[in-house]
Amino acid sequence: MPDGYAHGRRTEGECGVAGRPRIKDVAEYAGVSPKTVSNVLNDYEHVSDRTREAVKVAIDTLGYRVNLAGRQLRQGRTGMITLAVPELDVAYFAELATLVMAEADRQGRTVLLHQTNGDRERELAALRGFDARFTDGVVLSPLALRPRDLAIRDHGFPVVLLGERPADGGTDHVAIDNVAAAREATAHLLARGRRRIAVIGGRVHGPQGTDRLRTDGYRAALKEAGVPFDADLVTQVDAFQWRDGARAASALLDTDPRPDALLCLNDHLALGALRALHERRTSVPGPLDVVGFDDVEASRFSVPSLTTVAPDKKEIARAAVALLLDRIDGPPGAPARDHVVGHELIVRESTGG
Repeated sequence: MPDGYAHGRRTEGECGVAGRPRIKDVAEYAGVSPKTVSNVLNDYEHVSDRTREAVKVAIDTLGYRVNLAGRQLRQGRTGMITLAVPELDVAYFAELATLVMAEADRQGRTVLLHQTNGDRERELAALRGFDARFTDGVVLSPLALRPRDLAIRDHGFPVVLLGERPADGGTDHVAIDNVAAAREATAHLLARGRRRIAVIGGRVHGPQGTDRLRTDGYRAALKEAGVPFDADLVTQVDAFQWRDGARAASALLDTDPRPDALLCLNDHLALGALRALHERRTSVPGPLDVVGFDDVEASRFSVPSLTTVAPDKKEIARAAVALLLDRIDGPPGAPARDHVVGHELIVRESTGG
């Protein structure tokens, strides 16, 4: 073992600042050049297995850690990415943010969280990298962007969109198949004999956003089952919060005839609806079934527990970070990619599970 090491580590003052081992320390320990150590760290192919193993042993023995900040600065990058979502107090976005941060950390990146409140100007600021360009790219869940906003954006700034985008092509995109997911949830209710299925948070006309696509899936399932579509059963909401679900469910109970099932287009709406039904002494399941979307943690602990469509949130986070890092680190001009993530209908007590 070379002189100057104590139990496999250099003494303080011999390994760089405050005893931190440097590349040249690893090279000396492994008996190779600093350039060879750099090649191993960058996973270059033209390094022999024996040399690669010697370098890895030296790294482990000395406790060497790559200085990511220095590497990123040399490459003209910050090592930070932005996650821009409408509302962090909506459980789906909070859970997704946790998963994106974990995946980014695994890739040696830091996440800056930006809440847009569904405001177009705030979404545009994120899309443009906040002008100051203090992050390397953005994962954005848009609500208010217009097709033109994406058409004229700076394509040199890496962007990945989540959910439904306002225009086709040109931007990497990660989402579930919302039409198929809503069709599956509606078919489940139809199989239970429900025929007057109301949609809370739905939209019959307008842009192809998540609400419209899920309503389209609902209508497709009705058509396949030979059940007439009634536009009066589609209820729009001001926001996708508990109070909006409670308000819509209470109003639907005052209609004649009442619905016999509620398809709520997120779990916040569904959980609010369950509370309103409880206050109106309407049993679930019983006169009414309730289905939600997103499988947030609270849906497992409500009474009754909530049947819901569960998107693969871990895969959404993994794919979004991977696509963004490909844009940041890869060659410019690559074609845009669409990544469709799987989903699963989780049947719980609110539909007799």
